[in-house]
Amino acid sequence: MAAVAPFVQTEMLLSLRAVGKTYGRGSNPFIALCAVDLDVKAGEFVCLLGPSGCGKSSLLRIITGLNPTSTGTVLYRGRPLTGVNPYATIVFQTFALYPWLTVQANVEIALKARGVPQPGRSERALKLLDTVGLDGFERAYPRELSGGMRQKVGFARAMAVEPELLCLDEPFSALDVLSAESLRGELLELWLNKSIPIKAILMVTHNIEEAVLLADRIVVMGKNPGHIVTEFSLNLRHPRQHKDTAFQAEVDKVYAAVAGKLEALAETGNHFKKPLPLAQLNAVAGLLEKLALEESGRADLSLLSRELMLELDDLLPVVEAGELLGLCAVREGDLLLLPLGKAYAEASILTRKELLAGRILRLPAINWIYETLLHDDNQHVDKDYFLDKLRPDFGDLTEAQLDTAISWGRHAELFDYDSDTNELYLEF
Repeated sequence: MAAVAPFVQTEMLLSLRAVGKTYGRGSNPFIALCAVDLDVKAGEFVCLLGPSGCGKSSLLRIITGLNPTSTGTVLYRGRPLTGVNPYATIVFQTFALYPWLTVQANVEIALKARGVPQPGRSERALKLLDTVGLDGFERAYPRELSGGMRQKVGFARAMAVEPELLCLDEPFSALDVLSAESLRGELLELWLNKSIPIKAILMVTHNIEEAVLLADRIVVMGKNPGHIVTEFSLNLRHPRQHKDTAFQAEVDKVYAAVAGKLEALAETGNHFKKPLPLAQLNAVAGLLEKLALEESGRADLSLLSRELMLELDDLLPVVEAGELLGLCAVREGDLLLLPLGKAYAEASILTRKELLAGRILRLPAINWIYETLLHDDNQHVDKDYFLDKLRPDFGDLTEAQLDTAISWGRHAELFDYDSDTNELYLEF
């Protein structure tokens, strides 16, 4: 594919102003998004990047009109959006095809819903299937296609209604590595060559390299609640190569922004309202051992992610847990092994448990669980008691938070859990 200059970005399509989304009512609502401001212009390929739970998909559903806002305003071409956005369409991470319909019929159904008559539906569907490279598969059923081909049907169906704004909700995450790489390249070629009738693309992802490979602009989101942390404009020309120095510099910059957010959270101190990272402590141990093999005790986060074959959602909770326990720290996009982390990596199994016990007892939620068990008459307390106490702070995340606390407590041999009696207990 020849090098192509980016579109000229002038016309404002989408504007979000102080958008918020809250689920539930009463004393314990869950705030998914808070005060989100975002603009998307014609000619832009924008990626929303962030860990699971930061509200990326909720935001996409609000933009397409599938979900209403709780607060704030969504403007499309300067006018408030009410109901489904007629100028936008969405491709989900799961293929969302009707298994009883042929490939062509799956594309035509979107046109039928928009009131396009026959034979216009068939003509347009066939043209789009040819555009995405599915010529010859019109009469095939979804079960006969590979994952990548099924997702191509999803793209063709989304483009059939000729939207101005194409929204993609992690469209490559359900594919194998090679299929995802191929489909990314094909989408980018269609976009850059203006082979598809789309004015802008807004894509949700948690893959940093994918975002740098595709986007003109990356919007980084944080969670608890979902909000925009920062954004980056990318001036790299296409095609972009993973091994290029400029490409890697942009990847490092984005990793530094995301990891810097973790560092800022760690500095705020811990309390019930700050959730534990959903990471296993044996994964933290593996990360520290990997860092200890580096001569400087320091590793580039993006390279580390690649070497460990971990994506953003998998790596960041482990890094955050290491930071929270004072074992490692993020510095300018690198992960640095701290003295305590070095001591942990070199210690025996028993010493590691003792070290961890001392560190995690400093975390208020775990310390509270331990103290509650310690002061109970027989050191056995029903799990539901802890769930009820934690629920005002964590809402729908309560179960996952308590399970993580139990996992950490068991790992350090502070307390244990009996699934038969549903009790947490101390073992002396």
